[in-house]
Amino acid sequence: MKLLWLQKITCNGNAHSFLNYPNLTEWMEDFEWVYHPLLPSTYSLKEIQSDIKECDILMIEGAIDREDSLFLELFYRYANEAKYILTLGTCATFGGIFAQAKDSIKGLHFDKENRLDEFGKFWQKSISLPGCPLQPQVLAGVLNAIKEGISIPLDKMHRPKYYYAYTVHNGCTRNEYFEYKIDEHRFGELEGCMFYEHGCQGTYTHNSCNKILWNSVNSKTRAGQPCMGCSEPNFPDDDLWRTKKNMGIPAKLPTGVPKRAYLSLAGVAKAFKIDRFYHPLMEDESE
Repeated sequence: MKLLWLQKITCNGNAHSFLNYPNLTEWMEDFEWVYHPLLPSTYSLKEIQSDIKECDILMIEGAIDREDSLFLELFYRYANEAKYILTLGTCATFGGIFAQAKDSIKGLHFDKENRLDEFGKFWQKSISLPGCPLQPQVLAGVLNAIKEGISIPLDKMHRPKYYYAYTVHNGCTRNEYFEYKIDEHRFGELEGCMFYEHGCQGTYTHNSCNKILWNSVNSKTRAGQPCMGCSEPNFPDDDLWRTKKNMGIPAKLPTGVPKRAYLSLAGVAKAFKIDRFYHPLMEDESE
């Protein structure tokens, strides 16, 4: 299959992330890069701009400025040619951090959570792959599924359910600390949940970070870093690493948890102190 990777406003994070795919050399034997900004390609950027080349899958990295007529012209030419369009990363999908610069910078189909009409005719062949950056295994898995003709169930934002149907909280090794409302006040420590005080957004961020570990080794929450919600439309949050509260209650509750249920369970959980959960460095805060 012939792949074309176009970039607009980007930090190159998704392109660099893909270089870390462990089976990249073998994987490339089954695909042809019509153009890629970093990997060996059949054509140069000037060549794909001067003449339309055959393209099966068009991939977009970076937010799109609706005032950039030159890029939009190139996009339309290949979007009409391609059988599939993939938005790579949160900027290409939702606008990301670059969308804060001006109103004309957006994702391909989304401005925060709203569909955009400009590219509506490409919606049915588009697949959203948010992340900052996108995990290389996710991109390789989707491309392999397309190549093999395997059906890819999508959610309402056209994200593959296999990778985005659950939250980062699912599979987090700190879940017991979350259940008993034990927060960790020291980044990098092995103990404690970071939802209650340190702004961890894993309970409402759809991604597979704790299912497909980065480099098959780690994730932010395993390493003691709060999830920043990088694959959600509202990334980046205005106040990372701090949990916003109303009268001591987190302003944003975990996905699908009613406020009344949260208050009831939280009250019961705080009534228990389970010694094995407490590291010696946490004793003063737990008493």
